[in-house]
Amino acid sequence: MSIKLLKQKNFLLLLIGKLISLLGSNMLQFALSLYVLKITGSATVFASILSIIIIPRLIFSPFGGVMGDWFDRKKSIIFWDTLNFIFIGSLSIIFALQGNLKLSLIYTLVIFLEIVEIFFHSSISAVLPSIVSKDDLLEANATNSIVLNIGNLLAPLLAAALYGTFGMGTILAITSISFMLSAVTKMFINIPKSNKMPEKISLSAFKDDFLGGIRLIKDNKLFTTIVIVGGVLNFSIAPVAQIGITFISKEILKVTDFQFGLFQTIMSTSMILAPLIGGKYVKKMRIGKLLFTSFLAIGFTVLSMSLIPLKSSMNVIIPYVLLLIGSFIIGMSATFANISLGTLFSQIVPLELMGRASTIMSMAMTILIPIGQMLFGYLYDRIEANYVFVIAGVILLVDIFVHKKSLLEYGLEIPKKAEKGAEIDENQVLPEVE
Repeated sequence: MSIKLLKQKNFLLLLIGKLISLLGSNMLQFALSLYVLKITGSATVFASILSIIIIPRLIFSPFGGVMGDWFDRKKSIIFWDTLNFIFIGSLSIIFALQGNLKLSLIYTLVIFLEIVEIFFHSSISAVLPSIVSKDDLLEANATNSIVLNIGNLLAPLLAAALYGTFGMGTILAITSISFMLSAVTKMFINIPKSNKMPEKISLSAFKDDFLGGIRLIKDNKLFTTIVIVGGVLNFSIAPVAQIGITFISKEILKVTDFQFGLFQTIMSTSMILAPLIGGKYVKKMRIGKLLFTSFLAIGFTVLSMSLIPLKSSMNVIIPYVLLLIGSFIIGMSATFANISLGTLFSQIVPLELMGRASTIMSMAMTILIPIGQMLFGYLYDRIEANYVFVIAGVILLVDIFVHKKSLLEYGLEIPKKAEKGAEIDENQVLPEVE
């Protein structure tokens, strides 16, 4: 963690704002998982709620990316935080009056949050590289990762305690307030303007700018490989983390809400320790080798988790601890990759293209997640969870070895940031690596 960067007002306020909203949104996500499983008891229904995000992602991602580059980023992120505050606050009032949330409202909430996240992400993607010098980007991304994962660590514990004591209504109210505080914090950040709006907003201007973001990703061989491997990773592994662990913990092992919260905390701890323990090694590794090693560790870990005895009739401590260890390794490996990839992206992509490029790349890498969630959610209801781990692990390992050569051929040099409209040579070597 860089103390020098934390002394910079803009960077510190950005982290505080992101941390506050992250605490609220992660607490809501945690509590919503428990609430849906409580009222339905079905992994399939739970998966369908998570998978429905495919609809807004397909529809709004192109618009979100372009608008993130067109409009003032400071005003945009404040607007989207404020909108979350109003909507979630309204739901907390509805819950207080009715005493529950119908599934239709939960679906609406998930869709709304995804739409806002698309536009918010496209606007905030260029903020960090706008307020931090190029030489400090790796340290900034590492510090950002540590602070936000502290939020990931605290959120499940807070959510478990608050949800178990006060219920879903309190979680909704706290999440709403967190977005309001986040918006206020961001009002005091000085963000240099890098947005570029066309002289005339039209369908033609939108098309040209959107295609420019696609070309930036498509014409770079490394980015293309990352999208393919990352897409398959998300398809097979995201359901394990988002659905499998929750379903196994609550429906098979019958752990308490506190034990489940501790599980989420251990996952977050791995993501905090990763940059602290391995930061200096990440700087020295070739991007391809780092990606290959990280993905390989995740694949073999998931495959190994299939050997964990998952029986509700036995002592839950042994499978519970083994699941904790496996998840810890996955969290460490994923964090090494994400920090470096974020740095690489910030160094190569020009600020005026960052909104659409980040949105397009994110959409391409995550579009398979809902399909995987529905498929694996169905499998968790039909076959033993151990077999689902085998399927997920094998899919990822096959994908990794198919692209092994492509990943390992990249070196350490970082190409200069592309100018607007310029293409990045796909044969250039790039550095380290959601």
